[in-house]
Amino acid sequence: MEKVVLDQWAADVEPFLGPLFEVVDDFTRLTGVPVELPDVLFRRATSASFERPGKVSAGGSCHLMAAEDGWVAINLARPDDEASLPALLALLDAVPGTDLRTAVLRSSATRAARAAQSLGIPAAVHAEALGGRGPVHAERLGAREPRDLDGLRVVDLSALWAGPLCARQLGLAGARVVKVESTERPDGARFGQPAFYEWLHDGHESLVLDFASGALAAAVAEADVVIEASRPRALRRLGVHAEEFLAARPGRVWVGITGYGRDDDRVAFGDDAAVAGGLTGLDAYGAPVFLGDALADPVTGLYAAHAAVRSLARGGGELVCVSMAGCASALAASRAARC
Repeated sequence: MEKVVLDQWAADVEPFLGPLFEVVDDFTRLTGVPVELPDVLFRRATSASFERPGKVSAGGSCHLMAAEDGWVAINLARPDDEASLPALLALLDAVPGTDLRTAVLRSSATRAARAAQSLGIPAAVHAEALGGRGPVHAERLGAREPRDLDGLRVVDLSALWAGPLCARQLGLAGARVVKVESTERPDGARFGQPAFYEWLHDGHESLVLDFASGALAAAVAEADVVIEASRPRALRRLGVHAEEFLAARPGRVWVGITGYGRDDDRVAFGDDAAVAGGLTGLDAYGAPVFLGDALADPVTGLYAAHAAVRSLARGGGELVCVSMAGCASALAASRAARC
């Protein structure tokens, strides 16, 4: 990876990284595994030769738009999101032929975001989570039994970036990582950059299951650590319960990655979650712009990996909830406090 290009990406984000440096330094202290922070944060962007972002995210799917009273990010990352655009415009009372930016400009930021979210489109009001929920919340639901990470079985049910990065860091620290995917819904990252996907999952076992058959519950039952980024009710329908998993054997850890917390069903991806947390830069006119590439994804992955090893060091038995918007907010708040 060309250092000059990497340094250009890092320069925009470096003022926000104080809390994250503390997280990765403690992860290294606990595991002996160093973290090359710029490489982890910007590997996808530099390997794909992305342009540094402005009002459109580096990956091109998320858009920061002015509303009547603020700014909103709307992320059209999936085909279903694009297909929902006519419905979103209708919810915003847009006349035929109106584009999305114009429709949002005639709406409040909250109304635009909530309309998108009602259709399952990831969206966020700028800085709505700033100063709110912290990045990590741990709840003890099982018995303690301190164990070293080396050789523990980590079952990774997550997809895309944040969860797999957490799994990668645990694997580098000695865990045996098993990536579990559905036969019906493989990880969408498989259809992105092959080299980046391989880097995230290097050395991990792969298990593809028919989730409806009950095989998922059996795979989870063999784990010491579970990583997931699903709505709790979706896993419960498949016979998988975090509370039962933790109660069944001492020392286990369950890492749940969410956009806004386990009690909030809103969908979130890295770019819109960063906007929600206020993890943005400023353009020449003082308006917000994106920072990095889906920045809340790798930031959350590193917070999650650190939270998992800390929980294991405490004896486990914990449900560890890591909020993407909360992680972004922690970095943004730290930067604001120094200004």
